[in-house]
Formats: sequence, C-alpha cells, structure tokens
Amino acid sequence: MKAVLLILAALILLAVITLAVLAQHSRSQAPPGRVDGRLPPCPDSPNCVCSEYPADSAHHVEPLRLPADLPPAAALDRLGDQVRALGGAVTTVQQDYLAASFRSRLFGFVDDLQLRLDAQEGVVHVRSASRVGRSDLGVNRQRVEALRQRWRETGGGG
Repeated sequence: MKAVLLILAALILLAVITLAVLAQHSRSQAPPGRVDGRLPPCPDSPNCVCSEYPADSAHHVEPLRLPADLPPAAALDRLGDQVRALGGAVTTVQQDYLAASFRSRLFGFVDDLQLRLDAQEGVVHVRSASRVGRSDLGVNRQRVEALRQRWRETGGGG
C-alpha cells in the first residue's frame, strides 16, 4: 500500500512538473501574427477557433458583425476595451488588427486572441488559440462567444 501511494505521489508530481514546463514554454512563444494579411489557420489540434476559414471546419466560429452606425476605426477600440474586460492584455493594435493574450489562472498557460477588421465585408474576423498543448477544454471557443456577447451588449453586431 505504501509503495502504491509513493508511486501515485510521484506520478502527480511528474504531471505538475510537466504542466509547469509546458506553461513556461507557452509564455516564451511569440504570438502568431498574420499570414498574407489574414489570421493564421488553426492547426489540427482542437484548441483553436477562427472565423476566416471554411464554415464546415470544427474550428470555425462566425465573425463579429460591424453595426452600420459604428465607424470601422472605432470598432477595434471598443473591442479592445471588451478584451481587457474579459481579462486579456492587448499587445498589438494596428489600423485593422488587434492582438491580445490571455493567461490561465492555473500554471499561466498563454492563449492568443486576434481580431482582423474587414470593413468592406462589415465584419471583424476572430481567432483564439492556445500556444501549446492539444486540448483547451473549449476555453478558446467560450472566450470568443463571451466576446461576442459583450459586443452585442455594447451595441456591436452579432
């Protein structure tokens, strides 16, 4: 019995150390940036959602709609405020692009949120992805939907 408890404790310690190393690795990675002016596609892992790629993909989410009465230039400012309210740290703001990072409470894993304004289409494309690992337990999709809800509540589109 004592040996079983010792093995169990060693396995738990190994799991905690592994998670801590992965979290540190996620903090040392650079955010993804854009690819040919668009948000990068999601990897094969299920820890990413993005509105810029086919709707039949498991990674797909709908873009945020721009309301007709909101100047496109003001949209990213408003969205930046909402990202901060959700706990994100805005890291880059350009004329048509906003990047932010979120850190998990436990271990400090980093996820990246990217927004790309497409004024011609009247939308803001969104991508949220974990920097490391495979599963995110749905956190990135939940983050996008929470942002969408705040966007609607403050006069943004769907």
